[in-house]
Amino acid sequence: MYITKDIKYIGVNDHEVDLFEGQYVVPNGMAYNSYVIMDEKIAVMDTVDARFGAQWLENLKGELGGRTPDYLVVQHMEPDHSGSITLFLEKYPEAVVVSSLQAFGMMKQFFGSDYSDRRIVIKEGDTLALGAHTLTFVAAPMVHWPEVFVTYDLTDKVLFSADGFGKFGALDVEEDWACEARRYYIGIVGKYGAQVQKLLAKAAGLEISVICPLHGPILTENLGYYLGLYNTWSSYGVESDGVVIAYTSVYGNTKKAMELLEEELKKAGCPKVAVNDLARCDRAEAVEDAFRYGKLVLATTTYNGDVFPFMRDFIHELTERNYQKRTVGIIENGSWAPVAAKKIKSMLEASKELTFTDTTVTLRSALNAQNKEEIKALAQELCK
Repeated sequence: MYITKDIKYIGVNDHEVDLFEGQYVVPNGMAYNSYVIMDEKIAVMDTVDARFGAQWLENLKGELGGRTPDYLVVQHMEPDHSGSITLFLEKYPEAVVVSSLQAFGMMKQFFGSDYSDRRIVIKEGDTLALGAHTLTFVAAPMVHWPEVFVTYDLTDKVLFSADGFGKFGALDVEEDWACEARRYYIGIVGKYGAQVQKLLAKAAGLEISVICPLHGPILTENLGYYLGLYNTWSSYGVESDGVVIAYTSVYGNTKKAMELLEEELKKAGCPKVAVNDLARCDRAEAVEDAFRYGKLVLATTTYNGDVFPFMRDFIHELTERNYQKRTVGIIENGSWAPVAAKKIKSMLEASKELTFTDTTVTLRSALNAQNKEEIKALAQELCK
């Protein structure tokens, strides 16, 4: 696959993986992207997961036309991208590895060698001349590992963006970009919004025609759309108007309260109500919803003097990703000592710019007439 006249795609699709990074369901697999720049000097941009190393080397061989690579540029050391470094260097013993000092330290950890006899250590602003193409290296620490940098090719105006602008899903499957890119970003990169903002500021000074990520499709059109979404996500802005209800229910009474709230929100004209049963849903999808929409209702029971475990885990996943700038409502249930609302607010107390609704609904085992009126008031408050 040609990206430009001199830049070719040599990545692989993985339909064997069921859980990416051991936790994210990927029904349409994953793509591990790699690229080769054909010039007077040849540069290979990243490797792939070790399970697909042989296939990747065949892809590379098919594009080399009998030539041998001069450089292997390693932008990111996660094993899904660095796993075939050793295989590559055995195949091409004259090739030089180009990466950050911190990345070479990780190579020592992963592979037992930091390749001190065949390496170029780069830092912010360094360049590598290939002939017609000159690569400029841009540091991107904690997007989402500390050693990461991205690479800009001035000639073809291509940004090799490491894990930035990636998504779940193999490239031989058609699916909406935003849905799986959002789930990917929030799940994996979401904690590091400030660092992504710094990288976006650097990228704003570049003339970019193509974005080549390490996962997902190559982006060649309407780049403002993708950059705009990344700016919203990384600044923790609200992408879509709507209310998310995340709930747990032991005997069905909290669920009935949630269903009534959902009904009242729709009556009040809420443009979108997204409901997630935290005991049964894909948790990553629920986290994605909480960051996508501006308002969140947490409906749960008191359990062992604390919050029901699925809800507690969900809130932890929000806070570890810097959940902020949202409105939160609470429905709690407790037969003798309801403390879920108090515990939830305590869990969220370090989150920035959260507004709690004036209405908090407390069920004592089951819905009563007062609760029903409170839920109507909560819906009206959320739909203001």
